[in-house]
Amino acid sequence: MGSTTTVTAPAVGRSPEERRREQRGWYFYDFAITVFSTSVLTVFLGPYLTEVAKAAADAHGYVHPLGVPVRAGSFFSYTVSAAVLLSVFVMPLAAAVADRTGRKKPVLALFAYLGAGATTGFFFLAGNRYLLGGALLIVAVVSYGASIVVYNSFLPQIAEPDERDTVSSRGWAAGYVAGAIVLVANLALFLNHGSFGVSQGMAVRICMASAGLWWAVFAVIPLRRLRDRSLAQAESGAALGQGWRQLVSTARELRHYPLTLAFLLAYLVYNDGVQTVISQASLYGSQQLGLSQTTLIAAVLLVQVLAVVGALLMGRLARRYGAKRTLLCSLVAWTATVTAGFFLPAGRPAWFFVLASAIGMVMGGSQALSRSLFSHLIPEGKEAEYFAVYQMSDRGTSWLGPLLFGLAFQLTGDYRYAIVSLVVFFAVGFVLLARVPVRRAVAAVGRSAPGLI
Repeated sequence: MGSTTTVTAPAVGRSPEERRREQRGWYFYDFAITVFSTSVLTVFLGPYLTEVAKAAADAHGYVHPLGVPVRAGSFFSYTVSAAVLLSVFVMPLAAAVADRTGRKKPVLALFAYLGAGATTGFFFLAGNRYLLGGALLIVAVVSYGASIVVYNSFLPQIAEPDERDTVSSRGWAAGYVAGAIVLVANLALFLNHGSFGVSQGMAVRICMASAGLWWAVFAVIPLRRLRDRSLAQAESGAALGQGWRQLVSTARELRHYPLTLAFLLAYLVYNDGVQTVISQASLYGSQQLGLSQTTLIAAVLLVQVLAVVGALLMGRLARRYGAKRTLLCSLVAWTATVTAGFFLPAGRPAWFFVLASAIGMVMGGSQALSRSLFSHLIPEGKEAEYFAVYQMSDRGTSWLGPLLFGLAFQLTGDYRYAIVSLVVFFAVGFVLLARVPVRRAVAAVGRSAPGLI
């Protein structure tokens, strides 16, 4: 079947109130999905799945998924690597269906509820069922990535160029507000599990499952508010079959936009470091620093609160100094923060809270500005297609960070070497991003640049 031309209605030309209504609805998908990243990936699942794997381990401390000997302490890291690698194969298919059928909302709904269902399924992760935990983690992470591709592709359609840094930052801020709300409830249940008549393990499982329910409930709002605008009419089956052909076509087309490709390369590198910090921080805190689950929850709660402030602050700084300059400053802050993490003393929660504060102030803003900056570098009408490549730049190498993290522990038995290795991602990413002339990159794809970028 021949290619389908996709025409997308731009944000410009609609009334401000129409745009604001969709933008407010769009924020709610960040509000829905961020709790999976915070409560599940960052706080509970790493330490809990590691303990489940240890319960299933042999006398030498190894589990054997698919007959492969894996140290129990590395199982979570390796599973995250497998999940994000599989995402690379699924995301272009989701993007192809979204762009070529013109029906983004059904694709968003499919992956949102598949991921929410898998996350809710963590309630049944008990005893030595580490394989169940690994399978649910893979389904949830793959669904998360595919839904984010479609969700991000709405940004150029609902916001004018000068609005995008602010809209993207508000979306991230909404997500961190949700993360803080859910973590407060999680902390109350975890600390007082005896009063609720449940064991500590059951409390953790309830907390993880609640993230899936939250995801499912609040995904309804963007699905009601956002509008499908594309005039494409390809059948879903045909679009799915063309997914990889479309990916190859997009990769070839990217050669005509070398500056967009240069940005993707920079993002690919520094975001690997960000994602690894998010997914492995609680494991580092519990296993290397000997911090309690209560301390970890409190630290991540602090990150969520400060990430709201940081995302909004960096959005303001981007309006004053430009998104690229602000993003470069955030990478300097990331480098300093991760370096400091190597020297944290074990059993000293106060220093871990200082580190968490630094992470919170840069985490949301760096991700929000990356998203909004990339939205300017996409040819019009190919939003999902290019955001699939963007997300693959995220997922395509963010398995390397967890893999390196797991290998470092496998070889040395010390997580400190894993954490300090992440410095290279931020340093190299800084150099690559600094070399990208973003205003020329915007002009090259035929879009209008904001006054300051």
